[in-house]
Amino acid sequence: MTLQTHTELNSAQKKKLMQLWNTEYPAGLNYLTLDHFDGYLDKLEDVAHFLLTDKEGLIKGWYFDFRRDGEKWFGLIINSSLHGQGFGKALLDRAKSIEKELSGWVIDSEAKLRKEGQPYRSPLEFYQKNGFEVLENVRLELPRISAVKVRWRL
Repeated sequence: MTLQTHTELNSAQKKKLMQLWNTEYPAGLNYLTLDHFDGYLDKLEDVAHFLLTDKEGLIKGWYFDFRRDGEKWFGLIINSSLHGQGFGKALLDRAKSIEKELSGWVIDSEAKLRKEGQPYRSPLEFYQKNGFEVLENVRLELPRISAVKVRWRL
């Protein structure tokens, strides 16, 4: 696996990242068009992307961080076939070597299904094992998502 760092993404990368997003996240969070996904990405400020690619150049993981409301926020998606192999930890460790604080929203329920009908497994325990604090009283409650805030500090 290779790690690539980008501040901007080309259209082919965006298309592959949307496919990864739609495959790994609960179906209710899926983007129907590349324009809608691009609209989400365009709203991110001071963004950095780490792309994990295999030897064929296929994107297997994506870490991104951005600034929102004075905080550094992040997202992390790893192809489920690679879970438990240390790739998510490696991407987080890379980010932690650069940033002093990271915040994220984590879906803490396993009641949702992914696009292909498989259950979505909450990554909350993964973040706790990697030193993130769960802010149980800080929640994002929207029709499409219910999530708890996690934060890591140096």
